Amino acid sequence: MIFQCDFHIHSVLSPCADALMTPANIVNMARLQGLDVIAVTDHQSCGNCAATMDTAKKLGGPLVIPGLEAESAEEIHLICLFPDLDAVQKMTDLIRLHLPPIANRPDIFGDQIYYDADDQPRGTEEILLMQACGLSVDEIADHAVALGGVCLPAHIDRSSYSLLAVLGGVPPRFMGTTMEISARIDPEDFLAAHPELAGCRLIRNSDSHNLVDLATSGWPHDIQLSGPQLTARDVIRSLGGPP
Repeated sequence: MIFQCDFHIHSVLSPCADALMTPANIVNMARLQGLDVIAVTDHQSCGNCAATMDTAKKLGGPLVIPGLEAESAEEIHLICLFPDLDAVQKMTDLIRLHLPPIANRPDIFGDQIYYDADDQPRGTEEILLMQACGLSVDEIADHAVALGGVCLPAHIDRSSYSLLAVLGGVPPRFMGTTMEISARIDPEDFLAAHPELAGCRLIRNSDSHNLVDLATSGWPHDIQLSGPQLTARDVIRSLGGPP
């Protein structure tokens, strides 16, 4: 079967996301868009993954992959997806150990709000999440894979916070060949312009920070899987993660 997926969605825990990006609103908009699989990927934290997963289970879908968008020491954004909450929490805890103790300034960056399974605020994150941690690109990828996940360089077509813009290419020992381009970039055209990426698989996600982005991206990535039921491990395996 072919499943429609969006692996890059921010909730209200990301200070750059709109206040309407609550777990229930994300799930309901994904359902309206006919998405089969989504991933919640807030900056440096999985804090709203559990609430989004619970909401999706109550409503009968979509499948929610727990994840986060890591920012490496080189200021490169990486989408990290995991098979379960335990794995993504371990990754969050690891990143937290390497985050500078800089307090969030909601008046400048925006609020960082945790939600519960009833779609109600349960607190705020005081440490600024939208900043680089002390782990390198390779270290983040290595840890993600060791936890059973997969690491996808985010929006590699962009002029900032991207693998190509910062490093000029893919590190020799980087663990992963699937990479993300922005929603409206044509994969074939991008590969033609970047022959050094031959052999890489490019996927498009919405990188939604508001409900309009999620509703109008128009370019969900599709994956083809076979089996009795769709699981997070199946999806991660299809993206080049461990078997």
